[in-house]
Amino acid sequence: MNKTTFRIALAGNPNCGKTCIFNALTGARQHVGNYPGVTVESKGGSFTLNGMNIELIDLPGVYSLSSSSPEEEVVFQELTKPGIDLIINVIDSTIPQRSLYLTTQLAELHIPMLLTFNMADDAKKKGLKYNIPKLEKYFGSPIVQTVGNSSNGVQPLLQELARTLSKLEDHGVPMLTYGSDVDDAIKAVADKIDELKIEKYQHIPARFFAIKLLEHDTCVWRLDEFQSVHNEVEAQIRHLLDQHAIEADTFMADRRYAMLSGACRDTITITQERRREISDKIDAVLTNKFLGFPIFLAIMYATFWFTFTVAEPPMEWIENFFGWLGEFVGGILPEGFFNSLIVDGIIGGVGGVIVFLPNILLLFFAIAILEDSGYMSRASFVMDGIMRKFGLQGRSFVPLVLGFGCTVPAVMATRTIESERDRTVTIMVLPLMSCGARLPIYALLIPAFFPEKYQAFTMWIVYIIGIVIALIAARIMKSTLFKGEGEVYLMELPPYRMPTVKSMMLHMWDRSKMYLQKAGTIILATSIILYLCNTYPEKTEFSQDYDAQIEAVQESKSLTDLQLKVLEETGLLEGEELEAVKEEKAIPQEILDGWAEEEKEFSEIQQAVVDAAQEQNDEIVALENAQMNEALEYTVSGRVGKVLEPIFAPMGFDWKISTATIGALAAKEVFVAQMGILYSEGEADEESEGLRATLSKQYTPLQAFCMMLFALLSIPCLATLAIIKRELNSWKMAVMEGAGLFVLAWVITTIVYQVGSLLKIGTTIIG
Repeated sequence: MNKTTFRIALAGNPNCGKTCIFNALTGARQHVGNYPGVTVESKGGSFTLNGMNIELIDLPGVYSLSSSSPEEEVVFQELTKPGIDLIINVIDSTIPQRSLYLTTQLAELHIPMLLTFNMADDAKKKGLKYNIPKLEKYFGSPIVQTVGNSSNGVQPLLQELARTLSKLEDHGVPMLTYGSDVDDAIKAVADKIDELKIEKYQHIPARFFAIKLLEHDTCVWRLDEFQSVHNEVEAQIRHLLDQHAIEADTFMADRRYAMLSGACRDTITITQERRREISDKIDAVLTNKFLGFPIFLAIMYATFWFTFTVAEPPMEWIENFFGWLGEFVGGILPEGFFNSLIVDGIIGGVGGVIVFLPNILLLFFAIAILEDSGYMSRASFVMDGIMRKFGLQGRSFVPLVLGFGCTVPAVMATRTIESERDRTVTIMVLPLMSCGARLPIYALLIPAFFPEKYQAFTMWIVYIIGIVIALIAARIMKSTLFKGEGEVYLMELPPYRMPTVKSMMLHMWDRSKMYLQKAGTIILATSIILYLCNTYPEKTEFSQDYDAQIEAVQESKSLTDLQLKVLEETGLLEGEELEAVKEEKAIPQEILDGWAEEEKEFSEIQQAVVDAAQEQNDEIVALENAQMNEALEYTVSGRVGKVLEPIFAPMGFDWKISTATIGALAAKEVFVAQMGILYSEGEADEESEGLRATLSKQYTPLQAFCMMLFALLSIPCLATLAIIKRELNSWKMAVMEGAGLFVLAWVITTIVYQVGSLLKIGTTIIG
């Protein structure tokens, strides 16, 4: 055989170690995406073996080809396409009879198979002993034993794979018999299919499709090519029901299990002394009905802490690097539009995305440990009963908890949810978890509007509102938009295993690469657009001559020679700083801020000089920020804010809050900076006392609460919409999510503001 390029499908049940084998074979030569139209992950890779180029397709884990889930439908579609040279069927050798059910269905495709009995070490510990030559005769395929999570554990597979590929033409395929009556029914339908001469499926035996039609498999049943044989299928099903008083699909499933039972009984022995597995002893504690939930919460807290606390230093390094890069590039480029676009738009936009990379890496490192060790299945088991009361499943809980840190990695963490509907609903409600990006808004507004004794409670109630609305929304969506019969999932608890470093590293790299390529590109483009909207058109003529007024303040309130002498003689300033102050006759704000941070105690005469300098700086900053405010009002963002003010007014928002809300589309933290500019506080942050004081004089506690409520319920950032599009494979869903959350936020915030105003709750300005 001269063929040197092969396409191989890797198939098996969930938790059979298939991913470990895939990683061991392909290494870093992998690509990850989504199958078109569904939320199921597609994974491919390549490697070279004895001069042969092999493309390996890692199919989703399934228990059968019955098309009862998106994963099974994807596997069916992939395996019925032309071009698959070989199926590597990975079997969990600790539970062979259950794992081999899929094998009986794969065999019907008549595609050459190589059976890989994985976790051979665990099977040995359980006392299972296999008669491999006899098993090979049953299934008509070579069998190899592997330990997928060991560095040398896949070597037997590579050796057998090389032999198998070299003689594919001689590869036999089994023909499972279902009994004379059923076989006759299968043949009758298959003959009808053969008469159709369907070119698209010439490479698949008509018998395979006949079996699927008799089982009423949804994938095959809805194919237009087989519509003409439906009458024959229904006739045969009625005949079998009359003969055996049992449905054809149930009868064929029984026959498969009977064959497997006989094969396993004939080829597998169990040693007399079967030791109780360590996994059982651990599960007696971790899934205990009293201890399981507290232990789960502790593990989730540790995961949460690890992801968002350990990530802080590298996030600061990245932030500082992009800050330095912005200053460096800004210093070498000439002043003007291009400089500002590069520094504020592009570098700022990229930095705003990459700063979350440590979160992504550490989150998926933690998830890889939980998944590869086997605990994730236990977590789902522990939380399943509680989450199903709200229309979700146990696996939804982990992403919801991680959503308190950052919505983007939390959405990506939903890949552990098997159900397409449950995963979609979880993604749709995740933005209601109050992420860290909203925290600066709370940190700015709560101290400004609420007494200290109520501040912690106010923060707590905001978070609780998000959780309650998310769970209610999930229940409503599962009862309406994503309504369907309750899906029952096999809650399999695989044995505990030691995760491999290689598997965890690949897991992290896959997700991080997707984040940077997809979400990063979109948020970068959006950041540039928002930069342009916040900058242009530029206002050239102002209502006042701000420059002249600033110059007048500098001249009228310049520090006198006597004041400068006080600074020099008392040692408050010296060296280059003193010379600069003497030249400008003004103390820069950064020096004044530095003295404030150091909590310096001044004499009366020193304090008088400091107060004079601060007064001068305050007036100059007020004029500069008033000019910035007027300029911003003239920009696209300012004009849109004015236009949208009537829409936001029922929530108690004026055009300034509306403008800041629009700017916060890129990231919620932008709200604080935008309010600082609008209220002449310059580059304010959440700890800006000046901005707090200004806001408390302009708004009521009710309005402040409504600002927080709207920030909580609306979309966290455009990166969230980008990752929702990425994970759901649909711009429509992403746009619906953004629009739906805006409407939800508007309705609830409006109700709160109007009811609060009517009852006069928090309607008095306290500033």
